[in-house]
Amino acid sequence: MRVTFDLDGEERTVETPPDRSLRELLREDCDALSVKAGCDGGRCGACTVLLGGDAVKACLVMAAKVDGRSVTTVEGVADGSFGREVQDAFEAHSALQCGYCTPGFVLSALAYLDDDPDADREAIRSALAGNVCRCTGYEKILDAVEAVAERRVGEAE
Repeated sequence: MRVTFDLDGEERTVETPPDRSLRELLREDCDALSVKAGCDGGRCGACTVLLGGDAVKACLVMAAKVDGRSVTTVEGVADGSFGREVQDAFEAHSALQCGYCTPGFVLSALAYLDDDPDADREAIRSALAGNVCRCTGYEKILDAVEAVAERRVGEAE
């Protein structure tokens, strides 16, 4: 089947079997290498992307479901001010050890803070629970996302 979708601001048309995962489509056909392969069962969050602005695990979404929709990877938010702000916070708070999980965490954080910019640490912890990191112990990741939330609330006042 043929799917046409927006990937990081660029229209893409790809031929794909209907039972193929979005993760496979993005990595193998679109060279979106920040979409990592981890568990292939939706438990690790390494393949998280934004689908229509919502954080989803690309290993659980069938490629056919993206037809006519927008998909954003971490590359697609690198130049945006909010996406850059979250990525800079991860760097400033040393929240990216090996970096394998970082794209998924950044996109999950972006989607969550878009919905709840006034989030506290426990709400952030809950929102990021679907992403796994084996290096940082999570505290630095929480520090980074919490700093962005606090800065956004301060700017809104």
